Amino acid sequence: MKRLVILIAVMCVCLGINAQADSAMRFGYLSYGEALQSMHDYTVVQQKLADLRQQFQNETLRAEDEFNRKYEEFLEGQRDFPQSILQKRQLELQQLMEKNLEFKEHSRMEIEKAEQDLMAPLKIRLIEVLGKIGRERGYAFIIDTDVKALPFINPAMGHDLNQQVQDALK
Repeated sequence: MKRLVILIAVMCVCLGINAQADSAMRFGYLSYGEALQSMHDYTVVQQKLADLRQQFQNETLRAEDEFNRKYEEFLEGQRDFPQSILQKRQLELQQLMEKNLEFKEHSRMEIEKAEQDLMAPLKIRLIEVLGKIGRERGYAFIIDTDVKALPFINPAMGHDLNQQVQDALK
């Protein structure tokens, strides 16, 4: 919603400027996601993220296996345990389960941060390329069609930049 409001505000300002200048507004449009995916380093970033996810998943499975093993031992011996040992084992299981849940949340946050850190240089490069193309062609703005805020773009009034941006990013 915030993007839509900003987009409408930019368009209104541009329309006002163009009305004063008596010239047609020029703009470009592209799929930001496709542009990112066309970058060579995108596949490298995705592979690094996949490797990181796999490492966290392996550790999560190892922790779950450990919990399951201890739980089975607890179930097998619970009839024979004195009350104090039973309570101690229950507490250990509860703590282990809490640690596993904390680790899963920590893993999720680590992966999100890694994705932001790894994607930042690609996004900066894309923004630089878009700025260069926008200045060279005299565009008032460039629209990201992935946002779906504009269900219709008249190709006679705007320019599809998908191929040009992908070529510039290679």
